[in-house]
Amino acid sequence: MRIFAPLVGLLLLSAVSAVAQEQPTVDCPNAVTQMDMNICAGQDYDRADAELNKVYRQAVAATQAMDKELGEIDAAYVGANEALKKAQRAWIGYRDGQCELAGFEARGGSMEPMLVSGCLAELTRKRTTELKQLLESSGN
Repeated sequence: MRIFAPLVGLLLLSAVSAVAQEQPTVDCPNAVTQMDMNICAGQDYDRADAELNKVYRQAVAATQAMDKELGEIDAAYVGANEALKKAQRAWIGYRDGQCELAGFEARGGSMEPMLVSGCLAELTRKRTTELKQLLESSGN
């Protein structure tokens, strides 16, 4: 029986930890506390990031099609997909550094996560717009 006690304890700890990690429901338009504003800013970024990922997948497909089409004309024209990936990797580095910097306005304070998440959301929406423009110019 002593062998099972630690196992049961571990299972209970895991269950409590999983529940604790769930974010509470917050009325974001009426958020008042800093914790609620931080949660709402994080949720805003999550939505912006999900949209970016969707549009990025479309852009990857479009540049792959472009490479295939142009490659049939001349292999020297291939490279749009690789250029997109290179640009995206560079943008991620820029975004992360810029938003870390934005957080320094309240470094170590309870407002820092909101500032960082707000920056991430804003820059992510701007990048999504850029990728949508790429899709429009490629005829998608």
